[in-house]
Amino acid sequence: MRPVRCSVLCCRLLPAPFSVALRSLVLVLLCITPRCQAVQAENVTVLEGGTAEISCRLQNYDGSIVVIQNPRRQTLFFNGTRALKDDRYQMVLFTPHLVRISLSNVSVSDEGGYFCQLYTDSTHHQVATLSVLVPPETPTVEVKQEAVEGGEVELSCVSPRSKPPATLRWIRNGREIPGVVSQQDNAKTFSVSNTIRLPVERKDNGAALSCEALHPALSEQKRVRHYRLDVYFAPTVRIVPPTGILREGDSLSLTCSVTGNPLPRNIQWSKINESLPERAEISGPTFQISRLSQSHNGTYLCQAQNNYGRAADHYTLLVYDPSAVVETHSAVPYAVIGGVLALLVFTVICVLIVTIWCSVRQKGSYLTHEASGLDEHGEVQEAFLNGNDASQGKKEYLL
Repeated sequence: MRPVRCSVLCCRLLPAPFSVALRSLVLVLLCITPRCQAVQAENVTVLEGGTAEISCRLQNYDGSIVVIQNPRRQTLFFNGTRALKDDRYQMVLFTPHLVRISLSNVSVSDEGGYFCQLYTDSTHHQVATLSVLVPPETPTVEVKQEAVEGGEVELSCVSPRSKPPATLRWIRNGREIPGVVSQQDNAKTFSVSNTIRLPVERKDNGAALSCEALHPALSEQKRVRHYRLDVYFAPTVRIVPPTGILREGDSLSLTCSVTGNPLPRNIQWSKINESLPERAEISGPTFQISRLSQSHNGTYLCQAQNNYGRAADHYTLLVYDPSAVVETHSAVPYAVIGGVLALLVFTVICVLIVTIWCSVRQKGSYLTHEASGLDEHGEVQEAFLNGNDASQGKKEYLL
């Protein structure tokens, strides 16, 4: 086998199907003469905004011209001299064995192949590929459809820019919620979204969800956006009655407890079929009347509404003289107590009637037997007086 004749980069270029790494290895193995020169380039991966170092390794360098070019084939350095007016590029090292440059504040537009060229009799090169990773920012949450009680909410988690595309997922109570993922190619970066639809009830208001973004540039870390469900629902109204017993001359104070989302701003107090008393004082959810009298009797209403519905509650007030008890929502159920007492009295009366009836019947039975005994005794006497003989038969009488 004849030795291969080496040229500038070590003999001749290999066919295109060989990979860059394999071609470099074969070129080194084929260079067997002391005068053979070779150059090797190393691929680089860097985060956007970081600093990349591009290295060209030289073998058997004899002082020939070394040129480094960017992906647009613009010459960056001619030997150790700057050729392109871009201060982001700096010559870090230039020796017979290693040439290294640095590129600061890297952007995706800097991505591509950087050429390490060695000029002698002919020109050959090796390419160092610069790859730029773009980690995602903290994702945002977009509400596609608002959450209304009994309906569905549609939420989208969006990462507008990343490279390669970020992985987005929704989490609730430690469990992943499956969604519909879509992505859009924006030149060299990607926009990604993950959309979910959830049925919601009133109890879901304030529920915590989170959207997580994962990316190779973040290693084991992740960017998280927390979100709380805002479920809209109609109001509920409940009047809190006063405690204790109200009498004429007392003061009445009612509190209207209102819930709803959004919370109703205006609470309305009114009296059914009448206007409110002159001494009535209203302060938001509180309704007060001082020095109660019978003229204040009636049913009072508390009403509230928002964009999703209306609700109301009522309270009936009965005012008597000072010796009478005002019946309120919280009053003791005297009618029930009276009914129980009446039932006890009726039971006692029934027992007495049954006892007397039994006693009377027993006495009547005794008298009847006594009369029967007298009748039999009379028959004995009559038989004795008439002198009845033994031929008529014997009769025994028990007196």
